[in-house]
Amino acid sequence: MKDASAIVVVMAFFLIWLGCWLPIAAISLKLLNWQPIKPLQPEQKLPLMVSLYLLAPLVLWGVIWLTNGSFVNYGIASNFAILSSFTLGFGLGVLSIATLFSCQFWLGWCNFQELNIKQLASISLPILLIAVLVGGIEELVFRGFLLTELERDYPVWTAGIISSLIFAVLHLIWEQKETLPQLPGLWLLGMMLVLARISDRGNLGIAWGLHSALVWAIATIDTAQLVTYTGKVSEWWTGKNKKPLAGVAGILCVLGTSLILWLFSVL
Repeated sequence: MKDASAIVVVMAFFLIWLGCWLPIAAISLKLLNWQPIKPLQPEQKLPLMVSLYLLAPLVLWGVIWLTNGSFVNYGIASNFAILSSFTLGFGLGVLSIATLFSCQFWLGWCNFQELNIKQLASISLPILLIAVLVGGIEELVFRGFLLTELERDYPVWTAGIISSLIFAVLHLIWEQKETLPQLPGLWLLGMMLVLARISDRGNLGIAWGLHSALVWAIATIDTAQLVTYTGKVSEWWTGKNKKPLAGVAGILCVLGTSLILWLFSVL
């Protein structure tokens, strides 16, 4: 596979990843007593997602061994450098979400449920651990492996467009109805994370931290039901199905964060 085209390497990775995961998924669904006529519940999706994501580094290690590559090529820097960048990206992600909802509160588009704050003590850490795992694996796969491989055959922004499109479409695996309105926002999010890697001089730290913070903040807000929407404006402004990336406000948040990353990259 060393001299294979980027598309061949990418397709081989995803096919092997899926092939290794399907038997695990089948066993998990059996143990969870899932019925094909019923949609997956959140508590059923979690073990499937975790098993899928934990397999990715192992499969990627196999690809690296076959291609004589290195995790460094995919943006994994030294421990100190990646942790420093991770912290910077995480802070930027939290700031972005805080700004997004602060603006919506000020405009009267949503209300803050103060009584639900007490739930944060019990849910914040578990959600954070999952967010760091999801953010890390997705960045390693999409902005690390996929982007780097595509750059062998395409200019960086073409590779970014393709990898971000794949990133967005693959989210349909978990939820189709709620994901469809988010596809443009997910693609734009992918492009923002490509810019995050570029601004970090090819490392994944900022992208990992930013991605993890966004997943953690939004999942925490949803789980604790900290925000209710007033209906003052259409949900296309605040987010279809209460998903920020499916609304104008969320898109503007991504664009604003991307501007910060671009300014950081040119300094």
